[in-house]
Amino acid sequence: MAILLAGVAAGTINTVVGSGTLITFPTLLAFGVPPVTANVSNTLGLAPGSLSGAIGYRAELRGQRRRLVVLGSASLLGGVVGALLLLWLPSSAFDAIVPVLILLGCALVILGPRLQRRVAARAAGRGGLAEHGAWWVWPAVGLAGVYGGYFGAAQGVLLVAILGIGVADTMQRHNASKNVLALLVNGIAAVVFVLLAFVDVPFAPSSSAGSIDWSVAGLIAVGSVIGGQIGAKVGRRLPPPLLRTVIVVVGLVAVAAFLLPT
Repeated sequence: MAILLAGVAAGTINTVVGSGTLITFPTLLAFGVPPVTANVSNTLGLAPGSLSGAIGYRAELRGQRRRLVVLGSASLLGGVVGALLLLWLPSSAFDAIVPVLILLGCALVILGPRLQRRVAARAAGRGGLAEHGAWWVWPAVGLAGVYGGYFGAAQGVLLVAILGIGVADTMQRHNASKNVLALLVNGIAAVVFVLLAFVDVPFAPSSSAGSIDWSVAGLIAVGSVIGGQIGAKVGRRLPPPLLRTVIVVVGLVAVAAFLLPT
Protein backbone atom coordinates (compact mmCIF):
# COMPACT_ATOMS: atom_id res chain seq x y z
CA MET A 1 0.00 0.00 0.00
CA ALA A 2 2.85 2.40 0.83
CA ILE A 3 4.41 1.86 -2.60
CA LEU A 4 1.04 2.40 -4.30
CA LEU A 5 0.51 5.65 -2.38
CA ALA A 6 4.05 6.75 -3.22
CA GLY A 7 3.18 6.16 -6.88
CA VAL A 8 0.09 8.35 -6.55
CA ALA A 9 2.15 11.10 -4.93
CA ALA A 10 4.88 10.81 -7.57
CA GLY A 11 2.39 10.90 -10.44
CA THR A 12 0.81 14.04 -8.99
CA ILE A 13 4.14 15.74 -8.33
CA ASN A 14 5.58 14.82 -11.74
CA THR A 15 2.61 16.41 -13.48
CA VAL A 16 2.77 19.61 -11.43
CA VAL A 17 6.44 20.02 -10.53
CA GLY A 18 8.49 17.17 -11.96
CA SER A 19 10.27 15.59 -8.98
CA GLY A 20 8.24 12.48 -8.23
CA THR A 21 11.27 10.18 -8.24
CA LEU A 22 12.33 11.81 -4.96
CA ILE A 23 9.22 10.23 -3.43
CA THR A 24 9.16 6.75 -4.97
CA PHE A 25 12.89 6.01 -5.07
CA PRO A 26 13.51 6.50 -1.32
CA THR A 27 10.33 4.56 -0.59
CA LEU A 28 11.64 1.57 -2.53
CA LEU A 29 14.99 1.81 -0.75
CA ALA A 30 13.15 1.77 2.57
CA PHE A 31 11.53 -1.53 1.56
CA GLY A 32 14.94 -3.03 0.84
CA VAL A 33 14.88 -2.89 -2.96
CA PRO A 34 18.47 -2.67 -4.31
CA PRO A 35 19.28 0.81 -5.72
CA VAL A 36 19.63 -0.09 -9.42
CA THR A 37 16.56 -2.36 -9.32
CA ALA A 38 14.64 0.39 -7.53
CA ASN A 39 15.60 2.93 -10.18
CA VAL A 40 14.74 0.69 -13.13
CA SER A 41 11.43 -0.45 -11.61
CA ASN A 42 10.60 3.13 -10.71
CA THR A 43 11.16 4.28 -14.30
CA LEU A 44 8.85 1.55 -15.61
CA GLY A 45 6.19 2.45 -13.08
CA LEU A 46 6.29 6.20 -13.67
CA ALA A 47 6.05 6.00 -17.48
CA PRO A 48 2.25 5.39 -17.47
CA GLY A 49 1.88 8.26 -15.02
CA SER A 50 3.70 10.57 -17.41
CA LEU A 51 1.22 9.57 -20.12
CA SER A 52 -1.67 10.25 -17.74
CA GLY A 53 -0.30 13.71 -16.93
CA ALA A 54 0.27 14.53 -20.60
CA ILE A 55 -3.34 13.60 -21.39
CA GLY A 56 -4.49 15.79 -18.54
CA TYR A 57 -2.65 18.75 -20.10
CA ARG A 58 -3.89 18.07 -23.65
CA ALA A 59 -5.56 21.49 -23.95
CA GLU A 60 -2.21 23.24 -23.45
CA LEU A 61 -0.55 20.96 -26.00
CA ARG A 62 -2.61 22.23 -28.93
CA GLY A 63 -0.42 23.81 -31.60
CA GLN A 64 2.82 22.30 -30.28
CA ARG A 65 3.01 19.18 -32.44
CA ARG A 66 5.92 20.28 -34.64
CA ARG A 67 7.89 21.58 -31.66
CA LEU A 68 7.40 18.36 -29.74
CA VAL A 69 8.38 16.21 -32.73
CA VAL A 70 11.70 18.05 -32.99
CA LEU A 71 12.46 18.23 -29.28
CA GLY A 72 11.03 14.77 -28.68
CA SER A 73 13.76 13.27 -30.86
CA ALA A 74 16.33 14.71 -28.43
CA SER A 75 14.44 13.27 -25.45
CA LEU A 76 14.27 9.82 -27.05
CA LEU A 77 17.98 9.79 -27.86
CA GLY A 78 18.93 11.04 -24.41
CA GLY A 79 16.64 8.56 -22.68
CA VAL A 80 18.24 5.61 -24.49
CA VAL A 81 21.75 6.79 -23.61
CA GLY A 82 20.82 7.36 -19.96
CA ALA A 83 19.15 3.95 -19.64
CA LEU A 84 22.14 2.15 -21.14
CA LEU A 85 24.53 4.03 -18.87
CA LEU A 86 22.49 2.94 -15.87
CA LEU A 87 22.71 -0.72 -16.88
CA TRP A 88 26.27 -0.71 -18.21
CA LEU A 89 27.97 1.15 -15.40
CA PRO A 90 28.66 -0.97 -12.31
CA SER A 91 26.26 -0.69 -9.39
CA SER A 92 29.08 0.83 -7.36
CA ALA A 93 29.11 3.77 -9.78
CA PHE A 94 25.37 4.25 -9.29
CA ASP A 95 25.78 4.09 -5.51
CA ALA A 96 28.41 6.83 -5.74
CA ILE A 97 26.59 9.03 -8.25
CA VAL A 98 23.02 8.84 -7.00
CA PRO A 99 23.45 10.85 -3.77
CA VAL A 100 24.87 13.68 -5.88
CA LEU A 101 21.94 13.39 -8.29
CA ILE A 102 19.44 13.44 -5.42
CA LEU A 103 21.07 16.55 -3.95
CA LEU A 104 21.01 18.14 -7.41
CA GLY A 105 17.33 17.28 -7.68
CA CYS A 106 16.63 18.82 -4.27
CA ALA A 107 18.53 21.97 -5.23
CA LEU A 108 16.52 22.25 -8.45
CA VAL A 109 13.27 21.84 -6.52
CA ILE A 110 14.32 24.60 -4.10
CA LEU A 111 15.45 26.90 -6.91
CA GLY A 112 12.47 26.00 -9.10
CA PRO A 113 10.30 29.06 -8.25
CA ARG A 114 13.20 31.46 -8.81
CA LEU A 115 14.09 29.80 -12.11
CA GLN A 116 10.48 29.91 -13.22
CA ARG A 117 10.11 33.60 -12.33
CA ARG A 118 13.21 34.47 -14.36
CA VAL A 119 12.01 32.27 -17.19
CA ALA A 120 8.56 33.90 -17.18
CA ALA A 121 10.11 37.38 -17.19
CA ARG A 122 12.34 36.56 -20.14
CA ALA A 123 9.49 34.95 -22.05
CA ALA A 124 7.26 37.98 -21.43
CA GLY A 125 9.96 40.28 -22.82
CA ARG A 126 10.19 38.44 -26.13
CA GLY A 127 7.77 39.08 -28.96
CA GLY A 128 6.34 36.26 -31.02
CA LEU A 129 6.78 32.52 -30.57
CA ALA A 130 9.90 30.60 -31.50
CA GLU A 131 8.82 27.33 -33.08
CA HIS A 132 11.60 25.12 -31.72
CA GLY A 133 13.53 27.59 -29.61
CA ALA A 134 17.15 28.71 -29.64
CA TRP A 135 19.80 26.49 -31.25
CA TRP A 136 20.93 25.14 -27.88
CA VAL A 137 17.48 23.95 -26.78
CA TRP A 138 17.67 20.63 -28.70
CA PRO A 139 21.02 19.48 -27.21
CA ALA A 140 19.99 20.75 -23.76
CA VAL A 141 16.77 18.70 -23.93
CA GLY A 142 18.91 15.74 -25.02
CA LEU A 143 21.18 16.09 -21.99
CA ALA A 144 18.13 16.34 -19.75
CA GLY A 145 17.00 13.09 -21.36
CA VAL A 146 20.30 11.40 -20.49
CA TYR A 147 19.83 12.54 -16.90
CA GLY A 148 16.22 11.34 -16.95
CA GLY A 149 17.08 7.94 -18.40
CA TYR A 150 19.79 7.43 -15.79
CA PHE A 151 17.96 8.72 -12.71
CA GLY A 152 15.46 11.50 -13.43
CA ALA A 153 14.75 13.27 -10.13
CA ALA A 154 13.70 16.87 -10.96
CA GLN A 155 14.05 16.19 -14.68
CA GLY A 156 10.86 18.20 -15.11
CA VAL A 157 12.37 21.24 -13.41
CA LEU A 158 15.29 21.08 -15.82
CA LEU A 159 12.98 20.81 -18.82
CA VAL A 160 10.78 23.73 -17.75
CA ALA A 161 13.87 25.89 -17.26
CA ILE A 162 15.29 24.92 -20.67
CA LEU A 163 12.02 25.52 -22.49
CA GLY A 164 11.25 28.72 -20.65
CA ILE A 165 14.63 30.29 -21.38
CA GLY A 166 15.00 29.06 -24.96
CA VAL A 167 11.41 28.95 -26.30
CA ALA A 168 9.01 31.90 -26.23
CA ASP A 169 5.68 30.61 -24.90
CA THR A 170 3.60 30.56 -21.74
CA MET A 171 4.61 28.65 -18.62
CA GLN A 172 1.51 26.46 -18.71
CA ARG A 173 2.30 25.37 -22.26
CA HIS A 174 5.91 24.71 -21.25
CA ASN A 175 4.65 22.56 -18.40
CA ALA A 176 2.48 20.60 -20.84
CA SER A 177 5.49 20.12 -23.13
CA LYS A 178 7.56 19.03 -20.15
CA ASN A 179 5.08 16.24 -19.43
CA VAL A 180 5.34 14.94 -23.00
CA LEU A 181 9.14 15.10 -23.11
CA ALA A 182 9.41 13.37 -19.72
CA LEU A 183 6.98 10.73 -21.00
CA LEU A 184 9.25 10.07 -23.98
CA VAL A 185 12.33 9.76 -21.77
CA ASN A 186 10.65 7.47 -19.24
CA GLY A 187 8.93 5.49 -21.96
CA ILE A 188 12.02 4.81 -24.08
CA ALA A 189 14.08 4.01 -20.98
CA ALA A 190 11.40 1.55 -19.92
CA VAL A 191 11.50 -0.07 -23.38
CA VAL A 192 15.28 -0.45 -23.10
CA PHE A 193 15.01 -2.03 -19.65
CA VAL A 194 12.29 -4.46 -20.70
CA LEU A 195 14.04 -5.34 -23.97
CA LEU A 196 17.30 -6.15 -22.24
CA ALA A 197 15.47 -8.15 -19.58
CA PHE A 198 13.83 -10.49 -22.12
CA VAL A 199 16.00 -10.42 -25.24
CA ASP A 200 19.47 -11.93 -25.41
CA VAL A 201 21.41 -8.97 -26.79
CA PRO A 202 25.16 -9.60 -27.20
CA PHE A 203 26.21 -6.19 -25.90
CA ALA A 204 23.71 -6.12 -23.03
CA PRO A 205 25.04 -5.95 -19.47
CA SER A 206 24.90 -9.24 -17.63
CA SER A 207 22.91 -7.69 -14.75
CA SER A 208 20.06 -6.31 -16.89
CA ALA A 209 17.81 -9.36 -16.59
CA GLY A 210 17.56 -8.98 -12.84
CA SER A 211 17.06 -5.23 -12.76
CA ILE A 212 13.23 -5.17 -12.80
CA ASP A 213 10.94 -5.86 -9.86
CA TRP A 214 7.66 -6.30 -11.70
CA SER A 215 5.42 -6.15 -8.64
CA VAL A 216 6.98 -2.85 -7.56
CA ALA A 217 6.76 -1.44 -11.09
CA GLY A 218 3.10 -2.46 -11.30
CA LEU A 219 2.15 -0.79 -8.02
CA ILE A 220 3.92 2.43 -8.98
CA ALA A 221 2.29 2.33 -12.43
CA VAL A 222 -1.23 2.10 -11.01
CA GLY A 223 -0.53 4.82 -8.49
CA SER A 224 1.21 7.14 -10.97
CA VAL A 225 -1.69 6.94 -13.46
CA ILE A 226 -4.07 8.03 -10.72
CA GLY A 227 -1.65 10.71 -9.61
CA GLY A 228 -1.23 12.01 -13.14
CA GLN A 229 -4.93 12.81 -13.32
CA ILE A 230 -4.90 14.34 -9.85
CA GLY A 231 -1.95 16.50 -10.82
CA ALA A 232 -3.63 17.72 -13.99
CA LYS A 233 -6.95 18.55 -12.31
CA VAL A 234 -6.26 19.31 -8.67
CA GLY A 235 -2.51 19.47 -8.18
CA ARG A 236 -2.19 23.10 -9.29
CA ARG A 237 -4.17 24.07 -6.17
CA LEU A 238 -1.74 22.41 -3.75
CA PRO A 239 0.50 24.83 -1.83
CA PRO A 240 3.78 24.72 -3.80
CA PRO A 241 5.99 25.51 -0.75
CA LEU A 242 4.57 22.54 1.16
CA LEU A 243 4.98 20.27 -1.85
CA ARG A 244 8.60 21.32 -2.35
CA THR A 245 9.36 20.94 1.37
CA VAL A 246 8.10 17.35 1.36
CA ILE A 247 10.15 16.52 -1.74
CA VAL A 248 13.35 18.00 -0.31
CA VAL A 249 12.92 16.26 3.06
CA VAL A 250 12.34 12.90 1.38
CA GLY A 251 15.36 13.49 -0.86
CA LEU A 252 17.62 14.30 2.10
CA VAL A 253 16.42 11.16 3.87
CA ALA A 254 17.35 9.16 0.76
CA VAL A 255 20.85 10.70 0.74
CA ALA A 256 21.25 9.82 4.41
CA ALA A 257 20.18 6.25 3.68
CA PHE A 258 22.92 6.02 1.04
CA LEU A 259 25.71 7.63 3.05
CA LEU A 260 25.13 6.40 6.60
CA PRO A 261 26.62 2.98 7.42
CA THR A 262 24.13 0.18 7.85
